[in-house]
Amino acid sequence: MAETCGQVLLGSGLTILSHPLMYIKVLVQVGHEPLPPTLGRNLFGRQVYQLPGLFAYAKHIIKIDGKSGLFKGLTPRLCAGTIGTIVHSKVLQCYKLLVNKEYLRKMIARSCATIVTHPFHVITLRCMVQFIGREAKYSGVFDSIVTIYREEGILGFFAGLIPRLLGDILSLWICNMLAHFINTYAIDDSTSHTGEIKNCSQAVTGFFASMLTYPFVLVSNLMAVNNCGLAGGLPPYAAIYPNWLHCWSHLSREGNMSRGNSLFFRKLPAGKMYAIEQKRFF
Repeated sequence: MAETCGQVLLGSGLTILSHPLMYIKVLVQVGHEPLPPTLGRNLFGRQVYQLPGLFAYAKHIIKIDGKSGLFKGLTPRLCAGTIGTIVHSKVLQCYKLLVNKEYLRKMIARSCATIVTHPFHVITLRCMVQFIGREAKYSGVFDSIVTIYREEGILGFFAGLIPRLLGDILSLWICNMLAHFINTYAIDDSTSHTGEIKNCSQAVTGFFASMLTYPFVLVSNLMAVNNCGLAGGLPPYAAIYPNWLHCWSHLSREGNMSRGNSLFFRKLPAGKMYAIEQKRFF
C-alpha cells in the first residue's frame, strides 16, 4: 500500500509538471496553429519556414488565459493518473499467481487501467480543446460526466479507446521484444554495472516504442474530441470521422500521422498554406 501511495504521489507530481507540454501537444494534434510560421534556420543553417515551437505556443496561451491557462484539464488528468496507478497495482497483484509471464501480467494490468481511466482521459482532452473555440462546455469533472452521458451515452466516455488500447499493447510488445534482445545479446551479466545498463536499455526501448506507436495516440486523441460539439472537433479543424480507421486513413493520406510528435524545430509542411481566419493549415 505504501509503495502504491508513493507511486501516486510521484505520478501526480510528474503529471503537474508535464501538463503544459501535453496541453500544447493536444492543441497541435487537432490542428490548431494560432501563430503564423516564421522564417528561421534549420540545423544546417538553411532558411526554412518554421511553425511556432513549445515556448512560443506557451506564451500565446499565457497571453490569453494567464499562467493558469496552461493547466486546463489538470484535475481529470490527475484523477486518471491516480485511479490508473491503483488499478494497475491491484491487477498485477491479482494476476501474480494466475499468469506466469511478466509481459502478459503487465499487458493485462495496463489494459485494465486504460479502460477504467479512459473516461477521465476523454474529459481531459475536451477541456483542453475548448481553448480553440473559447467554449466552457466542459467546466468540471462531474459536470463533464453529466454532459457526455446526456449527449452521447455510455459510449461517449470511451471515444478513441480502441486505438489507445492497441497502441498500449503494441508498445509493451515492442519494449518486451527489444529488452529481451538487448539483455540476451548485448549485455554481459558478469559486469558490475548490469543493473544500470538494463535500466538505461528500458528507457531507450520505451522511447523507441513511443515513437513507433505515436500514430495510435494521435488517432485516439482525435477520436476522443471528434464531433463532440467543440470547435476543435468539427470542420474545418477535423473531418467527421465515422470510426478510428477512417481517421487513420485520412491522416495518412494527408501525411499527418506524426502531427504534434515534436514541439521543437517544427518545419512548415510542404504545400501547406496558413489561413489566418481559421488559424490552421490547409
